[in-house]
Amino acid sequence: MQSTYEIRADHDAKTVVVYQAFSDRIADPALEAGRFVGPSFSFGRMTWIKPSLLWLMERSGWGRKAGQERILAVRITRAGWDEALALGVFTSWERRVHPTQAAWRAAFDAAQVHVQWDPERTATGAWLPHRAIQVGLSRHVSPRYVSDWIVGLEDLTPLVRKLRDRTGSARTAGLPKERVYPVTPETARRLGMTG
Repeated sequence: MQSTYEIRADHDAKTVVVYQAFSDRIADPALEAGRFVGPSFSFGRMTWIKPSLLWLMERSGWGRKAGQERILAVRITRAGWDEALALGVFTSWERRVHPTQAAWRAAFDAAQVHVQWDPERTATGAWLPHRAIQVGLSRHVSPRYVSDWIVGLEDLTPLVRKLRDRTGSARTAGLPKERVYPVTPETARRLGMTG
């Protein structure tokens, strides 16, 4: 039986794929350079990465929302992903992780990485009973994300455009396969995946 809180991702022994939606102004120079570059990409603000492509499709309107027209698959090192997860603090108080709001607030104020669980989606946008994680990298972490963690970028925009007007199971044809991503017991506790 699937856990409500379970990280699912396209991953192999050394890397994991996360997804982001951007405008052409950010996506084009990033794809040319093989990593995000300034000044179009801001290193001074939080950048959110998501291992669930269907959740990002819902969030970006399948690439129809302004500033989210380009869908990028960002392959990063598992070491970097694991570091981000290990640093993660919820964006709101979760009793199963922090016993008091004060304890959560202290952790949140000091956090370099924010996490939240949102309802996972089907290809038609319907909610599923389990959650998809999104991870926010602060300005303290995003330079490492760009310089050290990124292995490669792929523009999924043509695939997304081809699939977004399809219906039912045809909409998932060609989407990457996401499977359970293993985490340490400490990370599972920190992310509220246990208890």
